[in-house]
Amino acid sequence: MGKMGTEIGPLSSATEMLDALDSREVSSRELIELHIERIERHDDGLNAIAVRTFDRARAAAQVADDARARGDRAPLLGLPMTLKESTQVAGLPQSAGILALKDYRPIEDCVIARRVFDAGACLLGKTNIPVALGDWQADSPVYGRTNNPWDLSRTPGGSTGGGAAALAMGMTPLEIGSDIGGSIRVPAAYCGLYGHRPSETALPRAGAFPFSDLENPAMVLGVQGPLARSMTDIELLFDVIAGPGEGEGVGWQLALPAPRHDSLVDFRVAVMPATTLAQPSAAMQAAVDDLASFLARAGAKVKRVMPAFDQRSYFADYLTLFTVMTSLGQSRDEREEAARHAGVRDDEVSAATGAGFTIDAANFVHLLSRRERVRAVWRKFFIDWDVLICPTALDVPFKHQSGDQNDRVLSIDGQSVPYMLNIVYPMWAIHTGQPATAFPAGLSPSGLPLGLQAIGPYLGDRTTMRFAQLLEREWHSFEPPPGY
Repeated sequence: MGKMGTEIGPLSSATEMLDALDSREVSSRELIELHIERIERHDDGLNAIAVRTFDRARAAAQVADDARARGDRAPLLGLPMTLKESTQVAGLPQSAGILALKDYRPIEDCVIARRVFDAGACLLGKTNIPVALGDWQADSPVYGRTNNPWDLSRTPGGSTGGGAAALAMGMTPLEIGSDIGGSIRVPAAYCGLYGHRPSETALPRAGAFPFSDLENPAMVLGVQGPLARSMTDIELLFDVIAGPGEGEGVGWQLALPAPRHDSLVDFRVAVMPATTLAQPSAAMQAAVDDLASFLARAGAKVKRVMPAFDQRSYFADYLTLFTVMTSLGQSRDEREEAARHAGVRDDEVSAATGAGFTIDAANFVHLLSRRERVRAVWRKFFIDWDVLICPTALDVPFKHQSGDQNDRVLSIDGQSVPYMLNIVYPMWAIHTGQPATAFPAGLSPSGLPLGLQAIGPYLGDRTTMRFAQLLEREWHSFEPPPGY
């Protein structure tokens, strides 16, 4: 095995690393050591890797190198990667940042973890998250706070904040996050990455806190999905982990339609008009406008339009479902601890979202019925349009905050905006289970990452991913943080 090719470095794409493994320019053991050295050099300032599994990665790399020597192949064979701490992996912590769960170790891998390990990935570690995954930061009493490599005084996003920071820094080439409130796409945006929130049923839902135990069809909104530095890597990892959940593979397999188009000129692109729910920063809106102009010059059909439904009712129903779903996986003690860490009393949490922790069966069914009606509106909308583009978050990554989330504010263009309104742009796709791909949109005047997203038709994941891949080639792509 020769020495590692000079073209392969910690910020190379996962696909490039796999090509180098295939051509024997590099061994898995060398790749693992490259990433361990990178973590040991930079993670003290970031605190992205919450649980280190270096010995496990080295052992897996040896197995991978031996397998390749025999001529064996697998999609991720010998590739280092990380998983979010809240992902169920046998024998490793799965506290979700909750102090009472700091010693919890599951006894088996979840389906998602099993798929990446069966594909040959070598686990470097598990990445940091906020308490109960309930913040756009990654800060907990179990692991402390993760910083953004673009500016250590700012958040890398949450809840997959540690994973996004590790990717941007070159400490891992791939990560899997979960998203019920923007937890894949907001960290991707804040760190200048790509992240894909899959259609709600495209990937197994079990295995990520708080839905670790069951593939329960009543558990709506929450999904798991990939983050990476390139769209080719997003599609690679998506194909490894997509498919039916535990027990469902005996009856069905996932057969997503091909991308609707392979050229930007053929895309019909809706641009989200201004909404009264929350206004993005001038820099973020400028990125939207710049993309719209770029697409129009490229010959795409572009128009400012979005589905016709009552936006406030849509938002209110999402918040109700979000509150119910996120509370089901936690005991009262765990909710109280999460609330205390955020500076919110347990009896105030319902006021944070306008909904209680419980809902009677009849109202829950009515809520889901209203959800189905707006899903039908989206289906009709995507007959005429292929993607809907909009911001991923209100602005660039914000400075670290603490205390009661109800009292926090974001400073956007000199105006104070309630902290919780940062959920507005993520929630458009979440409430009805649409796929959404987050992608870099260049830098703000202050030199921080801007991120947009493409929302697509249900089970049209390959369309939003292809759209983002074309933008990666022709508009903006991943930029490494300065100084690294």
